[in-house]
Amino acid sequence: MTDSPWLVVGLGNPGPRYAGNRHNVGHMVLDLLAERVGARFTRHPRAQAAVAEARLGVLPGGVPGPRVVLAKPSTYMNVSGGPVAGLAQYYGIDADHVLVVHDEVDIPFDTIKLKTGGGEGGHNGLRDISKALGTRDYTRVRVGVGRPPGRTDTADHVLKDFSATERKDLPILVDDAADAVEMVLVEGLLAAQGRFHAKV
Repeated sequence: MTDSPWLVVGLGNPGPRYAGNRHNVGHMVLDLLAERVGARFTRHPRAQAAVAEARLGVLPGGVPGPRVVLAKPSTYMNVSGGPVAGLAQYYGIDADHVLVVHDEVDIPFDTIKLKTGGGEGGHNGLRDISKALGTRDYTRVRVGVGRPPGRTDTADHVLKDFSATERKDLPILVDDAADAVEMVLVEGLLAAQGRFHAKV
């Protein structure tokens, strides 16, 4: 395991108006990760993002896990690429050490899936990150928020808060997603996929 730091990004929209939206589940996961290690987010001096530096997870023998830069872009979701690319450049982090946590409508609520590379599935935040990094080859922790019911527009669906029923299980979903991030960093993507994809 290289000691090169990871850039772990949680996607969402800024401000209290959006805080509980399905689109902001990435922010929720990053807040939990920071809470787990007692880190506090502060505004980055060179990028439009709140960041916290820490070590996540535990390696064999009780050695602290890899160094990470936890980041929540403070731009709107659709223009997340600039902050992500700026942070990657500032910290000298290559795309293979960038992990993005985001909402995914093509996955049922309460399900986590992981992948590296591939398409963005119509997710404008991912599309902007791919464009800014010049590659799609970064890791994604995809947090299922489910498809909109009936004829509800997808954009309207992700910009609404989780339903009352979903909110009962939301802490478990966020906790699972945070576990998935730590497992990718400590044990690798394949091990994490083996655990989380098997739960589907």
